[in-house]
Amino acid sequence: MLARLQVRNYVLIDSLEIDFPEGLIIITGQTGAGKSILLGALSLVMSAKADASMLSEGADNCVVEAEFSVSDSDALLRTIVEDNDVEWENGQLIIRRVVNRSGRSRAFINDCPVPLAVLQELSSHLIDIHSQHQTLLLADRRFQMDTLDHYAGVSEMKSECASLWKTLQSLKAELSSVESQIDRLSADKEYNEAQYRQLEAAGVRVGELAELEEEQRQLANAEEIKSGLFSVEELFTAASSQGEVRSLDSSLKEASRILARVGKYIPAASELSQRVDQSRREIDDILSEVSAMNSRTDVSEGRLAEVEDRMSMLYDLFHKHSCVNEAELLELKDRFSEMLFDSTRLEERKEQLQREIASAQKALEDVADRIHEARMEASRPFASVMTEAVRGLELPYAVFETEISAAALSPAGRDAVSFLFSASGANPAELSKCASGGELSRIMLALKALRARYVNMPTMVFDEIDTGVSGSVADKIGSMICQMGEHMQVFAITHLPQVAAKGYAHYLVSKDIDPSTSRAVSKINRLSDEQRVMEVARMLSGSVLTDAAVQNAKSLLQG
Repeated sequence: MLARLQVRNYVLIDSLEIDFPEGLIIITGQTGAGKSILLGALSLVMSAKADASMLSEGADNCVVEAEFSVSDSDALLRTIVEDNDVEWENGQLIIRRVVNRSGRSRAFINDCPVPLAVLQELSSHLIDIHSQHQTLLLADRRFQMDTLDHYAGVSEMKSECASLWKTLQSLKAELSSVESQIDRLSADKEYNEAQYRQLEAAGVRVGELAELEEEQRQLANAEEIKSGLFSVEELFTAASSQGEVRSLDSSLKEASRILARVGKYIPAASELSQRVDQSRREIDDILSEVSAMNSRTDVSEGRLAEVEDRMSMLYDLFHKHSCVNEAELLELKDRFSEMLFDSTRLEERKEQLQREIASAQKALEDVADRIHEARMEASRPFASVMTEAVRGLELPYAVFETEISAAALSPAGRDAVSFLFSASGANPAELSKCASGGELSRIMLALKALRARYVNMPTMVFDEIDTGVSGSVADKIGSMICQMGEHMQVFAITHLPQVAAKGYAHYLVSKDIDPSTSRAVSKINRLSDEQRVMEVARMLSGSVLTDAAVQNAKSLLQG
């Protein structure tokens, strides 16, 4: 239940803090006093749209705070709260909404900031606000279906149906995406396969081009290379002045021996002998490598042609695929391979999705059938209860019926629900097209009273539900609201004394002029028993109170 409401700087309300009891609470006041403003403040804290026009003149922000007392065992509310990282404080929920000058707002639950969506979710389980124009909902097929479903007790099945519908739509969306990808890959499949086969056949390896370029340089200049190497080998063979041929190795050996002998007399010559001997061994090793290099150098026009063809093929692949090296070609080949593999994988996923869609479709149709059966079973008792309730509001011949027809499969099943009504009992027609304003008010009240039995809603607010009725009808409306107040907290904003006399607590909304600012401000105060008599008398007689009106008010309050 709503235990406390605190409002600051909201339209004409400068500052307000008020506590509310359980049961039926009556709120009255002259037209324009600010009853709708109070209701607007309550709607704001329960997630209604915010804008800067809500701020009082000169205020930097407006704050509306509502404290609800709920059952500590309410698992649904507790789950909502704790799932949003808000502490559950022994069944106490303090909801606050702050709106700044720019119109932007912030929301808090137990002093923890939360998204506005959380307030929307909570409000649907905390309070039901019936506004003056909510009878328009009677023309809404979704509202009609929802009302019948609460009576039929299909909430869990509807949740299952909505979940299956969501799953089915998700699977269908994925299937559409997969089919689009398959179509795109199919269009390019031949091209991708040709490119992959070309790169696969090419057998490219990293570093190959550099090796080919080096081999090509050697083959293209093989004769010059061999000639040079042969000349080097000749240089290692020297001719003496007598025409004798002596290898450079032999000459250096002889020089080393001579220097060794001289070293007996000059120590430095021994060191030179060692250096010559070292040089001889190094030159011998160089000559060996030159000879080997010469023997390996191949003068082959055929091999040169092969190398140049291979290089040309690599250059063509680089140019064709805008690659700069072999690694990029190999990466490209892998991508073509993946695309070819993706096509196969997507076909497999497509088949799997088709199976899952068929299964989800079957499950959805099954639960829709169960919901349909439950609705059909509940439709007659529901119509009977509603007919009895409406007739109790002085429509003695009224008939209320429910019509269930086939509709396209949806998150709510495969039914369309329509309420039919006839005040005379003959030829029931679509409710919104045949009922008057007063009749719609009575029907809406009967629906609200019925919903209150099947929906765990701790607080309900009626904003002039008695519009369009008077006299004994108003008295019966008041009695019905009073009966609802025995099981829940009910706020009734009313202009009818017959309704106002039914409440357990009575609050008066008034508008005064603040002498310090010359601004009109709205206030709300709980009336004492004596004040309540005078307020009901005012509602009976107008601005001039008569003794008869006062006596009539006392009679109403005692009744």
